[in-house]
Amino acid sequence: MKLQGAVIREQGITFAIACVKSQVLDNSSMANEAISSLYPVFGGIPVVLMTQDPYGRAKYYGRRDIAQFMANVPLRAIPWQEYTIN
Repeated sequence: MKLQGAVIREQGITFAIACVKSQVLDNSSMANEAISSLYPVFGGIPVVLMTQDPYGRAKYYGRRDIAQFMANVPLRAIPWQEYTIN
């Protein structure tokens, strides 16, 4: 399985962002499960999930301080990469 994501180091915190489908963010149980399953993929750093609404605006779920910070970062500024998950 392939996943679009990014690892970011900002303000002394290293964290990951993973793109998911909107239905994952709409269900907190699914979102929390996704975060838990992605911890090992990103080496155990905090993971925040991201999806886009129909207008292309980003919506984040995860650790509140990171999600609030990312809400003010333009999507084009994120160093996206493709990750392969076994």
